[in-house]
Amino acid sequence: MSNSSGDRATIPHTLWAARGRHTGSAPEDVVRRTLRRRKESGDIDDFAEPPAPDGSPERVFEARWRAGGSVTVRARLVLAPRQDRPTGQPWTLVAEAERPWDETWPSPATLFWPEAAAEGDDGAWDHHPTVGGLRLRQVNALPEDDKEMRRRLRDAARESWCVNMVVHEAMTPDERGRLPLARLLPPGLRHRVVEHRAAPQQFRAVNWALKDLGVEVPRGGAVLLPPDPAPDGYDHREHSVRNVFLDGSEPVELVTALRHFVALPRPLPQGAGQALRDLREKWTLMTLQEELERQRQLVAMYAEALEAMTESRDLYREAAEQAHQALAAYRDAPVPAMPPQRPAARAPFALQQLTRTLERLRFAGKDDGPDRPS
Repeated sequence: MSNSSGDRATIPHTLWAARGRHTGSAPEDVVRRTLRRRKESGDIDDFAEPPAPDGSPERVFEARWRAGGSVTVRARLVLAPRQDRPTGQPWTLVAEAERPWDETWPSPATLFWPEAAAEGDDGAWDHHPTVGGLRLRQVNALPEDDKEMRRRLRDAARESWCVNMVVHEAMTPDERGRLPLARLLPPGLRHRVVEHRAAPQQFRAVNWALKDLGVEVPRGGAVLLPPDPAPDGYDHREHSVRNVFLDGSEPVELVTALRHFVALPRPLPQGAGQALRDLREKWTLMTLQEELERQRQLVAMYAEALEAMTESRDLYREAAEQAHQALAAYRDAPVPAMPPQRPAARAPFALQQLTRTLERLRFAGKDDGPDRPS
């Protein structure tokens, strides 16, 4: 596991993102029915099903509503093609608000998906996106086999779309304690948390399994697993809770740790950046005022481009005229006469003097030779 977020973009505070798998039949019909019901009840303002680009087999759904009565939220759910997947059909949901997300707002997941089977679905939309056997809204008991437990926690921690929470039961809980803690969390956190449960006798085994992740769960407490890469400022001590009472009461300390965790500048999960760009750039569900504003922006953009083209054309024309004038002036100018060739440059005076001196020495040497015998 890497320990640095590097240069990856961080999750905007205005974004709510989640993904999962739907294991039932015809999930697109389930989404249509749910959105229609939410519009009739006034939970959302409107929804649409724009065609997927370039003939893609994906199914795209858009919805908009006003959170808190006044804050506009735009959301986009994409159903990936099944392609004979035996484990279900993957979905991705991103929602962006006009201001930082408030955890008390309704969960976007329950505006696209039914909260209960009574609403027309088998409740199978909340499966973990990559790890089989895990659910977003249920208690996920850890495997009895130590190696399998280690593998599951490691694989789950890599899925940074979710917040993975490991809870150790200090003693065997009663009926209320066996219910998922997710139901007691604020709506904005409820469908982004995966709850792993360790039985009382698994205390040593679960901490052995968590050793590679650099965290441990207190006896009878809970810990939030760091994603990969870990966000800057992550400290496992700030994201562990010593006591979690499984008696149906609100887990105040755990909620505080969760709030602190999601407020960290966490890197965007793999694929979330593209999903957010698609939400912003391919959005079709506009009000009349937004459509008019968009057309004004297009007109302004086209006018700016036309002005730039006109300016570029004028500059090109001016440069061409100057080039023609320079060429005409060059053709009309008289051909200059070739300058007379200069005689070869004479040797420098010092070199001439040295040459004369050497000549005198040579002849003087001949005159001063030894006398011949008579």
